[in-house]
Amino acid sequence: MKQPFLKAVPLLEIIEANGFEAYFVGGSVRDYLLDREITDIDIASSATPAEIKSIFSKTIDVGIEHGTVVVIFEGETYEVTTFRAEEEYMDYRRPKEVVFIRSLIADLERRDFTMNAMAMDKTGNIIDPFFGRQAIEDKVIKTVGMAEERFKEDALRMMRALRFSSQLCFEIDSATFSGLVQYGYLLEKIAVERLLVEFEKLLSGQNRNGALKLLLKSGLFQFLPGFHSHQQEIEKLSEMTINELHVDEIWLLLTHLLGLNGKNVEPFLRKWKFPVKRIHWIQKCLNWLENRLKKEWTIESIYHANEEVFNSVERVFNIVSGNEVNTSINHLNQVYKSLPIKCHSDLVVSGRDLMNWYQADAGPWIKEKLSLIEEAVLHKIIENKKESIREWLLSCNQS
Repeated sequence: MKQPFLKAVPLLEIIEANGFEAYFVGGSVRDYLLDREITDIDIASSATPAEIKSIFSKTIDVGIEHGTVVVIFEGETYEVTTFRAEEEYMDYRRPKEVVFIRSLIADLERRDFTMNAMAMDKTGNIIDPFFGRQAIEDKVIKTVGMAEERFKEDALRMMRALRFSSQLCFEIDSATFSGLVQYGYLLEKIAVERLLVEFEKLLSGQNRNGALKLLLKSGLFQFLPGFHSHQQEIEKLSEMTINELHVDEIWLLLTHLLGLNGKNVEPFLRKWKFPVKRIHWIQKCLNWLENRLKKEWTIESIYHANEEVFNSVERVFNIVSGNEVNTSINHLNQVYKSLPIKCHSDLVVSGRDLMNWYQADAGPWIKEKLSLIEEAVLHKIIENKKESIREWLLSCNQS
């Protein structure tokens, strides 16, 4: 056993000393067996929320109706959830009622996949009633019990299956895959925000190309926002070398493949409930990508695009063009670093300076004059110093 389990063992011991069972459960146990980094741990106990609150002096009610209490213990926070059984589900996502029970096995039985239905006691002993360890060794994703029941309980589990395939490079068990094909339509019952989280985790996984192929093969893509009639485009994405792109760059590539541009991409991204800031970033990048597909970068375009945008656009351009993803990136960044100014606000002169120099009132001429100055400074015709700019303007009689 290793950290952070060791640090939490005393918490388990305290619960046990009060006459209850307590175990590490879920993804942390799976990741422990996979020797993956463990960022946080979940604890399941036979104690009810009220009993946990009576044992520990510092607790927070975060999901007490579902049996979860946060315990603050030795400077750390731990979610402790009561063993539970879930009655009939509604909306293919949430149980109508949660019943607290005293059986660990019955609690594990309600979980999604066998690799997530294991528990570990304070000594490191693994409780594995559904052969999750074997599934991990076989690198297979398999539902606990019948896929039909698990997916009808919570349809989001279907996207989780693909997400785990992407993250862990696991295959999906044949019966489980059949469940994806048969019940994929239930994804339309799931909140888009939850679909987005799982889809972006899929896009971030090591096996993202394989998971995209499974998305197509299973037919699940048809039930994701805006994907229904775009099988060919998603298939093309699945064939591209996208592992070095970050998630927003993949969205940029995908929207380009879908034939969208900066003007019409917003309705598509709104279907996915994208925040406005991300929508604007992708819009801007699509505009610059369209420009890049027609011509090379110039000093002006590098300057106006800004560093973050031209880097992402060039990386996506390289993928579209069949180049290595970082081709030309170093050169572009060197050009950018050599620019005397990086944005308009770097100019040392303002409209008020121009009004004083020319003894003139405000008007459209100020914007025009500042643009001329900006271009001259950018091309190093003049230095970005007030006196240099003033002398240049007056000597050129730029009025």
